[in-house]
Amino acid sequence: MDFSTINFLAVIVVTIISFAFGSIWYGPLFGKKWQKELGFTDEYIREGNMAKIFGSSFVLIFLMNFGLAFIFTFVERPEFGMIEGAMYGGFIGLFFIGTSTGVNMLYQRQSFSLWAIDSFYQIIYLTISGSILAIWK
Repeated sequence: MDFSTINFLAVIVVTIISFAFGSIWYGPLFGKKWQKELGFTDEYIREGNMAKIFGSSFVLIFLMNFGLAFIFTFVERPEFGMIEGAMYGGFIGLFFIGTSTGVNMLYQRQSFSLWAIDSFYQIIYLTISGSILAIWK
């Protein structure tokens, strides 16, 4: 596997954007609803090892964005740009992340709301990442 054509700066930038988007998504937008769906109290949230949680999340988001950039190395069409990148990212988010999260949540007997919060965060950030990675190859 040849990773030399991957723009690592672009992957790092979209990872930071994805992580920042997550702080808004799971903060003021849907944080309290997400917390309620999981039955988490404010105290329980504060007890978490935030360095481990945020650090590990950042690495995993980086790996997902790296994977998206790697997939884009196989696309050799001159018209592949921002729109196509967004479509690839969105489709991967919807058809792989959204569906696999849905299967897990069915067996865990979690709510549709929790599935929507968790899945659409990733669908949206992969769409954004795809659009940026496609034009910043």
